[in-house]
Amino acid sequence: MVKEKQLKLILEDYGQFLGMEKGCYVVKDKDGIVKKYPQWENEIGEVILKSGCYVSVGVLANLSFWEIDTVILTRRGKPIAYLKNIEDDSHVETRINQYKALENGKGIEIAKQIVLGKIKGQTQVLKKYGLRLYAYPTRITETNFKDLKTARKKLTLIESHYTKGYFKQIFQLLPEPLRPENRKTFSAFDGINNIFNLAYEMLKWKVCRAIIKAKLEPYLGFLHAEQFGKPSLLCDLTEIFRYYIDDYLIQFCQKLKKTDFTTKIENYSTKRMAKREYLNNEKTRQLMKGINDLWEQKVEIKRVEGHGEKTTVETWINETAILLAKYIRNEKSSWQPQIALLN
Repeated sequence: MVKEKQLKLILEDYGQFLGMEKGCYVVKDKDGIVKKYPQWENEIGEVILKSGCYVSVGVLANLSFWEIDTVILTRRGKPIAYLKNIEDDSHVETRINQYKALENGKGIEIAKQIVLGKIKGQTQVLKKYGLRLYAYPTRITETNFKDLKTARKKLTLIESHYTKGYFKQIFQLLPEPLRPENRKTFSAFDGINNIFNLAYEMLKWKVCRAIIKAKLEPYLGFLHAEQFGKPSLLCDLTEIFRYYIDDYLIQFCQKLKKTDFTTKIENYSTKRMAKREYLNNEKTRQLMKGINDLWEQKVEIKRVEGHGEKTTVETWINETAILLAKYIRNEKSSWQPQIALLN
């Protein structure tokens, strides 16, 4: 069973310090105001450290020893690193079978289920907002691909076709002055795409921790091909949960105005600068708080080992990775990611 955590420590103000004193985590701000969090009174589930804050080595050692999720963010809120216990890599059986899945047919089935899960989630968003639905690609489950390389190529084409039409529709729900023409994933210039990119980075952190806890290899995926520096399994599993983030972002962005954004001049190429639009600091703080609250939102999902029918979004993500690992280790005969209903 995945244990649901209770308390998060978030250090996001410049100059804040996290230390330890007599069994308590101590947070001190730049004005000297101190807050104490007894380690054993409320279980600490996660620590978020933003650039500009400080932390003692003793705290880092304690967080590692007790396997408390710890993530480091840039000033703009992008997760760039996490604290990892050496024991996280202690189970090799799962990773051995993960490599075998590339050749024994399981990788193809996993890739199929990832695409189907993503499209199911997108369909829920389209239904919720009364948008046009697309014909469900039943041919995915019926098609026998000769190898994983062929499966990746064809499945990626199907997925990209659905996703392009999906974003074209949901962007129409946003205020016209802010509305982008299309989805831009890397180095976007407009504010809306940069909001989606930041939110997806926050999602990736949760999925990454779920993968590590399940003893899977983040860089060995099935839908996304292996590539130097690309955590392909992380990319795979993130696809399944994007729709849930999209639903929140639609509601968040519908309330935004042009004045909620700021423009920054940044490097575009070696000898060229360009203007990029980002949320201002206050709205970025609201966005990040909303997404962090989202992880604790309850969803109806059949739990691992019969532990009820309702859990948090974070546990849903964790258990999706656990069930995938069980399938890869031949402890389950099939794997199909569960898609939570939208509220």
